[in-house]
Parts: sequence; C-alpha cells; structure tokens
Amino acid sequence: MNNVQCTVIIPAAGKGKRMKNDKSKQYIELDGKPILAYTIDAFEKCNEIQNIILVVGKDEVDYCRKEIVEKYNYQKIIAILEGGKERQDSVYEGIKKVPEDSDIVLIHDGARPFIGAEQIKQTIDDGIKYGACVLGVKVKDTIKVVDDDNNIVDTPNRNNLWAIQTPQTFKKELIALAYQKAQNDNYCATDDSMLVEKYLDIKIKIVEGLYSNIKITTIEDLIIAKNFIDQ
Repeated sequence: MNNVQCTVIIPAAGKGKRMKNDKSKQYIELDGKPILAYTIDAFEKCNEIQNIILVVGKDEVDYCRKEIVEKYNYQKIIAILEGGKERQDSVYEGIKKVPEDSDIVLIHDGARPFIGAEQIKQTIDDGIKYGACVLGVKVKDTIKVVDDDNNIVDTPNRNNLWAIQTPQTFKKELIALAYQKAQNDNYCATDDSMLVEKYLDIKIKIVEGLYSNIKITTIEDLIIAKNFIDQ
C-alpha cells in the first residue's frame, strides 16, 4: 500500500434543515470544535491518505478556510470547493479535482465525524483489491417496504440487509466513469455506490463498520454525538 495514492472527498454542503439550527450542521460545535473538524481529523491523521478535498456550501468557502482549515492547521487539504444543488453534484465537483496520480478515491460525509482509522484503512485495502467497496453495518430492526399509502407490501429478510455508511471507496477511474455517465444521463442516486451499481459491471464489497459511525442529521443525533465526545 506504500505506493498507493489516496484522496478523500468530503462533501459538506448540506444545510441540515432537520437540525433546526441557523448554522450548517457540519459547523455546529461539539465540545468547542466543529463537527467537520472532527471528520477532517480522522483523515488528516491517517497515514494512508495523501489528499483531502472539501466541498462546502455556497458562500461558505472562505468561512471554511478561515474557521476550519487555517484554524486547525490542516496540511492535507488541497482544495475547498463550492458544492452543487445535490450531494451528488458536490461529489462530482470534487472528483474533477482529484490529482492525476491518485489511485484510490474515498468519499466520506462531512457530518460523519466518528469514522475509525481501521475502517478507513480496510476500505482502502478492499478498494485496491476489488475496485469498489462501502462501509456498512447489519440492520438491527425489521425493515418494511410500503406503498404510497403507507400500507406494508413486503418484509425483506433482515439477514440480507445492511445500513450503508461512508467512506465509500473506489479505484479512481471507476468512480470517475460512473459519475460521468450519471452526469450525462442526469441520473441522481442517494449514494455513490448506486452509480457504480447502475453503470459498471463490477461487484461492490461491503466492509463491516461500527454503529458509532453515525451521520449527524437530527437533534437526536447531536445528543448521541455529544455523549460519544464525553466518553
């Protein structure tokens, strides 16, 4: 792995309307430090990561540079970009700035600050080996499929269901191609691996993650996150 070049794209352009906070969710502080800074820390400290690309909200580039990147003296950040309308648009902007010599691209949510170093390394290993992998955990609850009127129409086998997290990790040429095809088709997915599933004939491996790797989206998530920090 020593010669493998890895770049992580961190989309952090969401406004977090469900948080009911004037501040974008990734800038809300936990124990005096913004959520996004915790997220960046994980990759800044990971020896396998050479480059970090941040994609932030409209009019937040200068704020992020001053209040996050410069304040915490991050050294691996090579670009701070303005995001698009959807998460997928933001990630695509990041992909276009990935250095030519990068072999592996990781995509990780800016509001997912508790990613572990071992999980990052494992997705890189499997990304190299298989070309595409995602982090996930087995679902704990029974999942129901409903129709438009909220009538239950199916109950999938829970043993085959995983809740997908990030990072999602790919060989650079594969994820770049999948995103380009989606852009051409104006196709929008809910995560990065869906584009690889749709456009490329390769299998995507799941790396088992940790339940602590939560995405902070709601006020309840913020309470859980504060408990993690306190521990």
